[in-house]
Amino acid sequence: MANKKNRDGEFWELALERAHLGVWDWDLRSGDCFYSAMWSQMLGYGEGELVEASDLWLQLTHPDDRERAVASGERHIAGLTDSIETELRLKHKSGHWVWVLDRGGVVERDVEGRPVRLMGVQTDITKQKQAEAELEQVNVRFRLALAASGTGIWHHDLAARKSYWDERTREIFGLVAETDEVSQDLWHSYLHPDDRADAERAHLAPLQTQKVVAVQYRIIKRDGDIRHVESLIRFIADAQSSGQILGTVRDITEAKQRDQELAHAARHDGLTGLLNRAAFDRLLAQHIATARPLAVFYVDLDYFKALNDFAGHAAGDLALKRVAERILGCLPPSVHAARLGGDEFALLVPDCDAAQAERLAGAVLAAVRDADLGSMAASRKLAASIGIAFVADENTAVADALACADDACYAAKAAGRNRFAVFSPETTSGGLNAARLAADTVDAMEDGRLKLFGQEIHRLGQPWQENRHVEVLARLAGRNGGLIPPGEFIPAAERFGIASRLDRWIIRTALSLHGPALKSGALTLGFNLSAQTLSDPQLWDFVDAVIDETGAPHSGIGFEITETAAVTNFTAAEEFVRKARERRCRVSLDDFGAGMSSFEYLRRFPVDTIKIDGSFIEHIAKSRFDREIVSAIAGIARSLGCSVVAEKIEEQDALDILRDMGVAFGQGFLLHQPEPLQAIVTRASGRAALPAGRRA
Repeated sequence: MANKKNRDGEFWELALERAHLGVWDWDLRSGDCFYSAMWSQMLGYGEGELVEASDLWLQLTHPDDRERAVASGERHIAGLTDSIETELRLKHKSGHWVWVLDRGGVVERDVEGRPVRLMGVQTDITKQKQAEAELEQVNVRFRLALAASGTGIWHHDLAARKSYWDERTREIFGLVAETDEVSQDLWHSYLHPDDRADAERAHLAPLQTQKVVAVQYRIIKRDGDIRHVESLIRFIADAQSSGQILGTVRDITEAKQRDQELAHAARHDGLTGLLNRAAFDRLLAQHIATARPLAVFYVDLDYFKALNDFAGHAAGDLALKRVAERILGCLPPSVHAARLGGDEFALLVPDCDAAQAERLAGAVLAAVRDADLGSMAASRKLAASIGIAFVADENTAVADALACADDACYAAKAAGRNRFAVFSPETTSGGLNAARLAADTVDAMEDGRLKLFGQEIHRLGQPWQENRHVEVLARLAGRNGGLIPPGEFIPAAERFGIASRLDRWIIRTALSLHGPALKSGALTLGFNLSAQTLSDPQLWDFVDAVIDETGAPHSGIGFEITETAAVTNFTAAEEFVRKARERRCRVSLDDFGAGMSSFEYLRRFPVDTIKIDGSFIEHIAKSRFDREIVSAIAGIARSLGCSVVAEKIEEQDALDILRDMGVAFGQGFLLHQPEPLQAIVTRASGRAALPAGRRA
């Protein structure tokens, strides 16, 4: 080890060099100031490059720092401070600024005690200042994030048994205070009695772990307002003390209310407030699993469509609300009511025997008959047909229970309406078969038994390739290989709530397989939509996503809506048509003329095509009435710029009449029967390059 004798000037110079400390020595009497070589190197200068002057450092100091640096030295010289210590920026030879920490003081005084010599060192702290600036940016973002999220910060010192709440935390609890420190037991006094134990337990949990613990609980503010809050809590160890608990707090009352509203909306029908189909199915499954006897009521309104046609859809919606209110008003608290869709309702009645079921059915029938339908429908009355099925076997499927009640409802309608019927296996009309058919349809989507077919739409008197439009159809292959008619499996799908799933499968499959053909312009496809699909608020999200995936253009896709579908939810149908037009998808009004509201739909829906109901076409050659109706519809369509499709053209005479009327399109003429969609697409793709008007 070096001894004191070896620690000469060279020793200290070496130490200062290794520590990267620049030394300055200021003689106040002569005004000279010495700067060490390391000081010059710190600023990028070599030996002799800087002309020494008493104010050299001041010349190199950043203008914003000069006043503060000079004041620091003057205060020390005047005896107001023990030493000089300040941070300032000096200009580097390359032009950038170097942050330095300047420390020094008086090292010599005259006989009268006045300072005559000062010495000090300057240290490059640029990296430290950069780190501080970066940390400040992080802190600014952190504080901004806290402010934006409305989060408060608090901590509790375990050793001192003191708690500290920041301003936002005090605002959340409604505490008016000027300081952060609060009494230790203050937080406990705000806790909701029902949440107190869990909240206190959660705040002690961090003592056992280094993990963050999350807890939600309610507080009662001093004005009685109940709020939901969420805290994140963590224990912070401290070698010098017992440590502290650090936490955040955030008011989540509005979020809780939104969650409750969304949960309610997910389980309830938006129009009537009753349970929706999905929630009712889950509830029914839970009750069946208990093996306690129960009754399922299937309630179908009579004459509702006529009321809609007469008074309009607003009156129809009001009627559904009033009927739902009346039904709820006559039910015992233990009974659960749901709207299955359209004008169909269901009841779940626990521990119900035949006598109770009869009394309840009578009350529901009376409630429907006596419902106030509003002034627009005052001259119209509704009734109901009710089917009742008793369930006692815990192995009964939900679909089977509803099918039995639905089957009994059909029996009540067949018996004259405005009455109820109880399901009996001996008198079943196929409800269970329909339920099984619906289930088989779902299986067929996955095992390849659901097939896509198509029907060409022909422009009368012209080859099909000049139009190239195809209506997409679905055919169900039974497990025995035979085809099940659409008239069987599609009504079953609608009855048991899978029609929307079926429509989505058809759209996705057709566009996935034939998107390139649509993109090339080889043909366009039209899809029929059920009432369930038309009422789906997420339908367009689905369609847009499939189009993005498959590359099929919007303009190559058409949708057909029927009066039956539109009457279920007129507002949804109107919104659907609006969005279709925005995307340049074509819209057809199907079965036109069959219902009393057809012209109202035509007035409200800006459609591209009108499909005249086939009942007006099949006898047009013999019926003057049908000819007049079709001629009138065709004339209206032309004036509105709509195309016309005539269905069920099965005779040459009918074809000639329609051509004379100027009906633009025909469907189902002679040999134009449905065939596998793939075959049509292949034929269309082969014809795509042919000149217009040339037959393949």
